[in-house]
Amino acid sequence: MQESQHLMCPGDDTPKTRLTEVGMIKSQLIANLAAKMTHLPEKQVTDSINRILELMSQALIDGKRIEIRGFGSFSLHYRPPRNAHNPKTGEKVITQEKYSPHFKPGKELRERVDASRGKVKLQDKDE
Repeated sequence: MQESQHLMCPGDDTPKTRLTEVGMIKSQLIANLAAKMTHLPEKQVTDSINRILELMSQALIDGKRIEIRGFGSFSLHYRPPRNAHNPKTGEKVITQEKYSPHFKPGKELRERVDASRGKVKLQDKDE
């Protein structure tokens, strides 16, 4: 079953739907890659994926930007402290500043996803 959320765009009364279903997890990525790279043992594929993720994580930790041409870029976005409230108690709290990882899809990825929109049916939760 697909889960979706309604999004409202400023100046546009038409609700947009965002697919929130998990389509691939790390183990599936490894299995798919191992199936295509039959000359490598699955353990080596797993180790390679883990190493890539470690290197990418460390680059972000070090404050560096990651760019994968045709796919997208990863960077950090600064989130300043802000006033918020605890929803359980109603107490006012000030959140701490933080840096959040951010992914910006590249032009080729955006175009491929946009071209596939007719092939993927997004459903409302009510359906």
